[in-house]
Amino acid sequence: MTDFLNDLNSIIWSNPLVYLCLGVGVYFSIRSRFLQIRHVPEMIRVMRHGESSPDGVSSFQALMISLAGRVGTGNIAGVATAIAFGGPGALFWMWAMAFLGASTSFVECTLGQIYKTRDPLTNEYRGGPAYYFSKALAHTKAAPFFKVYGLVFAAVTVLACGLLLPSVQSNSMAIAMSQAWGIADWAVAVGVVIVLAFVIIGGVKRIATFATIVVPFMAVLYILFALVVVFTNASQIPDVLRLIFASAFGIDSVFGSVVGAAVMWGVKRGIYSNEAGQGTGPHAAAAAEVSHPAKQGFVQAFAVYVDTLFVCSATGFLIISTGAYRVFEGESADGAVIAEGGLLPGGTDVGPTFVQIGFDSMWSGAGSTFVAVSLAFFCLTTIIAYYYMAETNLRFLMGKASTIYIGPLRSTLGANLTMLLQALILVSVAIGCVSTASEAWTLGDIGVGLMAWLNIIGILILQQPAFKALRDYEKQKKEGKDPIFDPVALGIVGATFWESYGRADDTREAATLAK
Repeated sequence: MTDFLNDLNSIIWSNPLVYLCLGVGVYFSIRSRFLQIRHVPEMIRVMRHGESSPDGVSSFQALMISLAGRVGTGNIAGVATAIAFGGPGALFWMWAMAFLGASTSFVECTLGQIYKTRDPLTNEYRGGPAYYFSKALAHTKAAPFFKVYGLVFAAVTVLACGLLLPSVQSNSMAIAMSQAWGIADWAVAVGVVIVLAFVIIGGVKRIATFATIVVPFMAVLYILFALVVVFTNASQIPDVLRLIFASAFGIDSVFGSVVGAAVMWGVKRGIYSNEAGQGTGPHAAAAAEVSHPAKQGFVQAFAVYVDTLFVCSATGFLIISTGAYRVFEGESADGAVIAEGGLLPGGTDVGPTFVQIGFDSMWSGAGSTFVAVSLAFFCLTTIIAYYYMAETNLRFLMGKASTIYIGPLRSTLGANLTMLLQALILVSVAIGCVSTASEAWTLGDIGVGLMAWLNIIGILILQQPAFKALRDYEKQKKEGKDPIFDPVALGIVGATFWESYGRADDTREAATLAK
């Protein structure tokens, strides 16, 4: 089974997917006239001024749900893995993926807002790739194909976010806590399952509240502490930058043999970390209460920057500047060591331990504890976000059948399957704690890769409404308006939520005028 999963992973994460991710990022950047540069001020403004409602969360809360999914073990263990198997140059390609991926994230998250709907059980906003795949071309002859395409994506997402991806997060938590405090894996599993059960059973509002409190605090704290270590080694910064760029392009002869691996691991871990193009961001984006879909597209594009340019960069600079890295040949820890920083003891496992040893170089003992605590919060929020995405796609798969009452307790089919999903994700977390890192990451990469293939191909086909929304938003802003979305006026078909949303606004306005 292990060999089969490794072979499957190598097929999914072959060069075509890497080139597709980079190429789509370049194309969307050009078509949007590099919105990731032009609209940074607007990204920040929209994030600060968003509003919530009984049915939707604020733009900031949606950003926090999204960052909860993005900021996790990929920002710590993932960066260490990328450097170990791709050299320091992998960090450059993570930056490149973030810059280009911001435009990809805008497209997919704007589509998520355009084609969102209401949950028949909770009345909360739901959306994501499965929704826009099934709704965007529902009026065309291609409707049956894209309906099936949406169902396939939804099923893959339930599998990935409900079973494959959570184990990676819990595995890194268990490794970090064992390194810091010697806690047994099974004890970590019990503690995490108890905390997660409390949060995820509370629904999207509790998830948003939890993420809004935890994510900003831990992300800022982690970046600050990492920067303290980096600037303590300030004399190393020029050498660190030289090493990153030389390794990325094979200028340094030592890393000439891993240039291809640097691109592969930089893109792979970049997507794993910031999730641009993977199709996870649109789920959080759709939950937001905004007057125009492009607003949440901007916010989610900014989330890519926060994740990679801030958090991942802090980790990468920490590892390289302290010498807490080791680079292996053949993209495997079993390969020959071709370079190392000199700080790691022999036999150190690839993963969060690199970062813990880097912190320990300044705060002996305390560094391991800080990373373990950081990972605990990052990974918990990421698993919670995974659950939200899995639940959203489960709702899509069930459709109106979710409201059917079954069983002796007369509970709905949706409620029963939701409880089953909650149990599945808790089991996945427990298994991840006691699995090896290699097994956990292989399963996680398979989940990310499958979602990325389906989503990127899909948004290439369905991109037009997102760019119509962008142009409309820019036009209304130039006219001095707070943009309001009208899909009918833009010729966008299938945005049924926004059509009814507009009518509801007109009704309220007419009633007000009548009074």
